[in-house]
This record gives sequence, C-alpha cells and structure tokens, in this order.
Amino acid sequence: MNTAELQALKVDKTIDARGTACPGPLLEAKRGISGVPPNGLIEVLSSDEATNSDIPLWAKKVGHTYLGTIQENGVWRIFVRRGK
Repeated sequence: MNTAELQALKVDKTIDARGTACPGPLLEAKRGISGVPPNGLIEVLSSDEATNSDIPLWAKKVGHTYLGTIQENGVWRIFVRRGK
C-alpha cells in the first residue's frame, strides 16, 4: 500500500510503543492485536527503527498481514491486519 492508502485506513486500535526499545514494541503489538477482531487493523507507533523489520516478520509468521509503514518525524506507524 502507498502512503496515502495507509493514511486513509481506519484502525481498530492504536498501540503507542514510542520510547520503548526492542523488543518492547513487538511485545505491545502481540498483546494489542488480541483486542481486535479477526480482519481488524492495528497501528503500532514506534520510535525504535528495529520495529520496522520485527513486526512484519512476526505478522507473517503468525498469519497476520503487514500492510506497510509510514515514517513521520522519527516515528514509525506500522499497520497490521489481524488474521485468524
């Protein structure tokens, strides 16, 4: 998805993990995604650059769909659609 498409998404839950280091944002995403229905959408806010590779790998491994990332002012907005 391109930036405009990502910005237009309606998320079910935003997980604010800014200021936490790896693996904090990933752990927050794992906890947070259980609170959205299947096919629901989470947005993870992170200031840790490693999150950009951690969350897509985790999403693929467990059956979720990584949609993309937007970087704004040192913060990454990572979008994942819940699978099963």
